[in-house]
Order: sequence, then C-alpha cells, then structure tokens
Amino acid sequence: MAESETPKTRPRPLVRLGIFLISHSLLVSVVCCTAGVLALLLLPVLAKNTYISENALMPGSANAMLSSEDISEAHRFMNDLTGLNLKTGETGIESSRLIARYMSDLGADVNYHKFHPQPNQFRPLHFFSNSDSRIIQENICCSSHGVNTVGIIRAPRGDGKEAIVLVTPYNSHKIDLAEALSLAIAYSVFSLLTRVTWLAKDIIWLAADSKYGEYASVSAWLRDYQTPVFGDFEKPYSEICCESNARHGLKESEITERKISDVFRRAGTMAAALVIKVSDGNKQADGTLSIYAEASNGQMPNLDLINIVNNLAVHRQGLQVKVEKLLSLLDSKWLRILGEVFESVGNIARSLNPQWKFGIPAADYMEGAATLASSLYYQALGVPTGSHGAFRDYQVDAITLEISPKVALNNKIRQTEFLQRGGRLIEGVIRSVNNLLEKFHQSFFLYLLTSPSKFVSVGVYMIAFALLVAPLPIVAASLYSDANKWDSSLKKHDPTSSPKSADDEHRNILRSWKWLYAAKQVFIIHSWGVLVSLLPYLICQMPNWMSKVLTWLILGSPIIDADASQSQKREWAILKSVTISAAFIGLCLMSVINFATAEIGALLLVPMCLLAHPLRLDVRAHSLKAFTRAGCNLVLGFIGFPPAAFFVLKGSFEGFESVNISDFWNWIESLWAWNSATYLYIGMVHLPCWALCIWILLHPC
Repeated sequence: MAESETPKTRPRPLVRLGIFLISHSLLVSVVCCTAGVLALLLLPVLAKNTYISENALMPGSANAMLSSEDISEAHRFMNDLTGLNLKTGETGIESSRLIARYMSDLGADVNYHKFHPQPNQFRPLHFFSNSDSRIIQENICCSSHGVNTVGIIRAPRGDGKEAIVLVTPYNSHKIDLAEALSLAIAYSVFSLLTRVTWLAKDIIWLAADSKYGEYASVSAWLRDYQTPVFGDFEKPYSEICCESNARHGLKESEITERKISDVFRRAGTMAAALVIKVSDGNKQADGTLSIYAEASNGQMPNLDLINIVNNLAVHRQGLQVKVEKLLSLLDSKWLRILGEVFESVGNIARSLNPQWKFGIPAADYMEGAATLASSLYYQALGVPTGSHGAFRDYQVDAITLEISPKVALNNKIRQTEFLQRGGRLIEGVIRSVNNLLEKFHQSFFLYLLTSPSKFVSVGVYMIAFALLVAPLPIVAASLYSDANKWDSSLKKHDPTSSPKSADDEHRNILRSWKWLYAAKQVFIIHSWGVLVSLLPYLICQMPNWMSKVLTWLILGSPIIDADASQSQKREWAILKSVTISAAFIGLCLMSVINFATAEIGALLLVPMCLLAHPLRLDVRAHSLKAFTRAGCNLVLGFIGFPPAAFFVLKGSFEGFESVNISDFWNWIESLWAWNSATYLYIGMVHLPCWALCIWILLHPC
C-alpha cells in the first residue's frame, strides 16, 4: 500500500494574520497612516471634561479665612518693598533683610540660602540619573552669589513629614510692582497660615532671588534641600565667601535677635509647590489666570492640581483661566474648515440618535486644536515653561500661576481687591492640598490639555501614535521577505547554480551576510549620529582639541563604499528594512521618555521612511506613480532635515517673516543647555534615519 500523504498543518491564526498583513503592507501603511493623522486631528473632539479624582481635596468646601487685616499688612509689606528702590543702592541686600524680617515677625523659622549660578553644561544621561551634587567652584567670585530667603511654618496638626511650598521669584536688585504684588500675595497667605489650627503640613515660603534667572534660584535651593550634608560640610552658606556677613548687611546681632540663620533649614517631603507671579495687565486680557505646567522632558504635574486651581479660580474668585495656545492656528482657514466638517458630522450623528455625543462647534474645535498643539509643542521641547519645572525633577507636583489684574498695577484703589482675590485663591489651593493624606496619585500624569477644563488622556492620544508607527515593522518584514524572494528567483533561473542542498546552504549564508551588511551601514550611521550629539559636550571638555574633533568627525563620517559589488548595490530593500526597524525602535523608546517628541517625530519620520525608494529606479520607470513617489521623496527629504523642519514649522505657526537663520542654532543650544532628551532624539534617531533615507534615494541601483 502506498503510504498516505501527511496532511499539511495550517498555521495558527496569529501567524496567518501576520502573513496577511505582510503581503498587504502597502494597503496597511496607507490605512494606518491616514487613521493615525485623523486620530490626531480628532483629539480636540474626543477631549473629556476635567474632574477631581481625589475626593479628599474638596476644593471650595470651606469659606475663605483671609481677612482684611492680612490684606492691609500685605499692602504695607508691598509698600516697604517698593520703597527700597528709592532709599538705597544695595537693594539686593535690603530686600532680603526686609523679607526675612517680615517672615520672622510672623513666628516662622527663617534662613538665608546663598547660591552661585551654575553654568549650563550638557550631561547626556541627565534624565536617567539624579541631579548633580552640590559642587561650588573655587574660581567663582563671592560677589556673584544670590540670596534666597526661606521661611517655614511648622504645622500644629502635623508631624513635620510633609510640606507645601510657595515660591515667589523677584529681582533683588530692582523689585518692580508686579513682583512686589506677588510677594504681598504670598505674605498675606503666609500670615494667615501662622494662626490657623487646621494646618497639617508645613508651609515653606521661598522668596527666590531671580537676578540670575528664576529657574536657577529655585533649582539651587531644591538641590540643597534634597541632598542634605552633615558635619563640617554644613558650612557653605555662612563661610562660602571670604567676605563677612557684616559687609553684606547681615549683622550678627540682628541675625541672633530675629532668629534668622544662615544654616539651611528643612521641613518634610514636598507634597506640592505653587509658583506665584503677577503679570502686567497690558500683556494679557484683564482678570486672567495663566497656568504653566510643562516641565523637563514633557513631564506634567498630576492633573488634580490643575483641576483644583481651575475650580477655585473660576467658581470662587471669578477669574478667567487660560493655558498657552498657538494663536496662529486660530486664523488658519484649513483648521476652520476641518472644524466645520466635524461640527456637521456631529449634527448628523445627533439627528440619527440624540444619545450620540460627537462633534463640537467649529470655534471650540479651533480653540482646542490650538491649545493641544501648544501642549504638544512645549512638551516636545523638553524645556520647562517656568521655575516649577525644577520641582518635577524631584517628582514634586508643581505649577506656575501667573495672575493678570483687571486694572493697571499702579491703581492703588484696586490693589486691595487684587490682593484679596489672589490670596484667597492660594489659600483655597493650600487648604485642598492640606487635606491629602498622601501624595497626588489618583488622577493622570500623562495627558494633553485642550482647555483649562478639558484634557485628553494617555489611553486616547496613544492611539494616534500607535497607528502611525504600526506600519513600520510590517513594511520592514515585507521588504526583507521580498528581497529574499527576489534572490531565490534569481538563483532558481541561474543555470550555473549548484545542487539543491549546496545551493540552499550557500543561499542562506548569502542572505545572512546581506542582512549584516545593511545592519553594519545602519550602525555606522547611528554611531555618527551619537558623535554629532556629543560634539558640544566634547568641545566643552576639550576646548583645545576642537579642530581635531571636528576634523575627526568629518573624516570619520559614514561614507558608503563606491566600489561595492553589484550584488550589494541591489540590496537597498534590505537596507531600507533595517532603517525602518531602527526608526521604529527609536520612536518607541522616545515615546517612553517624551511622548510629544515621539508623536511629532513620527509625523515627520514615518512617511519619509515608508516612501524612501531609489530615485534612479523611479526615473527609469517612466510612470506617473514613479514620478509622484520621487517628488514626494524629494519634498519629505527636504522637510525631514532637522533645520528645514524647524523653519517650516516655525514659519507655519509664527509666520515666515519671523524666521531667522540663527533661530535653529539657538533652539538646539537651548535643548543642549537644558539637557533635553529631545536633543538626543534629534541627533541619535531622527538625523541618522534621515541620512539613511537620503542614501536610499541616491542608491546606485
């Protein structure tokens, strides 16, 4: 009997799905990329109303206790501050002494914190490690230090393990009226909190000397707060300068009398921080509260902190709350047309079923899109939008509140009302945070704002990114599979091919070497990108070797061998496959560090990688499809180049008349100075992938 043929086993459903996707990679790419862009445009429509997740916060549940006496004392404090500018030329010293004296009169523990401005240095792994330890350079002059004034109220109901921080930046050399008002608001609240009995968390008031920058002063204080020293190393604040305290106006008798010390004082773990600023009413709409929340590498505070501020400002103090938006998008015609389309679709959906809540008015869509674009932009920059960003480096939730009065700042009749409104807002926020038994954790840390009262959560906006990058591994597998099939067909029709077993072995070895050759090219290009990223760091470390480093980088830049064999020249598909795989890995890794950067990078990088095709092949094809693809590749290759992408985006949002050649370098320098992970993404992911795509376009097929 003839042996029965063994039935062929069908592959598993998951394998069959993979084979189907790979065989239809073009269709999958078009569908996924279109759906990804559409999902991104739909985010303002899908935004949800904010809500308080932590019930213990209870914003507005208690009546404000800030009295007219607190306001009058704050007004007197403000007048004394502004009067210093007329009395003495040493305003920096006198202002610190005045603030410390007022803090001490309230019974707070007060100390001075001396700090030196630290030069910006690029640290490639800064976002993987803690902040630098406190190192004071010996060659810094004593006269170049700043002095923060810190007051601490010990909570009567607390155990000293938690604290809330108030920050008021001011220029100690010349205090303007806006800075005096912000200090007065903090003083009125600080004065109230020294008398209340419900306080369960210590209150720290940091009057930050911002003559070297708001961020520098707050960051220096936080660095010393979070890295305590013991023994003889506790002396830097009192003995760091060769000059005596008396020369700076800090007389020993007065320090003893007022219990003001140079010894660093601490409270408990920080539960939250509020940076209070007052802006000129002429710069913004009257009676508004602007919230700034973005920190380094796209970090955001817990959404509940923004929610309680928005709730109290709108419903208790009658302020109009604003977040940053790209104003140029509000005049965009295509965005208005898109908003009208979504509004029409929503009207049709509600006519079919009233319970279908889809679509928003076109005006609301434009506002939401402009705010969403601003949120993406500032998160992608990786640069803090205020001194609150220093707190997020230590996982402390913090925001900046910038209040704009309804009237001019010099209108003394309305100043009392303004101080009362701002003070009661801060009081309400502190009272809500004081109710927490633990740190913020209930609400979202990953979100995008479309308005002060609407947000898009991570579970929604990740869909757009996932759809954009989904075609990359599928196309990479399809290209590799097609290259192997093409090689197999050549071997099959080759009359000089060896027997089947030897031919198969030779073919498998050849395929593996071709893959390794493409991987080697990709590795060289990405190594070059690493060197380009580290170039500023190397120049700072070895300034005398700058010319040698530049020469070495130019000579060591990846140059493709022009004498490559004909078989290697035909392997552009495998090179593209490995390039796409590298882009996919880089974008996914970046999405973990800073999602906004990965999202914007995917919009630029994914189409460029998917469409990359040798121009010589398109020219030889003499077809409309080939010429269209070649034109798209040239456009994407130009836009994908980092400087060109920067100029195009800046010109689209702000107008091309405002574009300057030096803007790109200034932007890169700011990313470098702030240790932004976006800087590493541009140098180590985007730039190498762009170079590989350009090489594929110019491949000598």
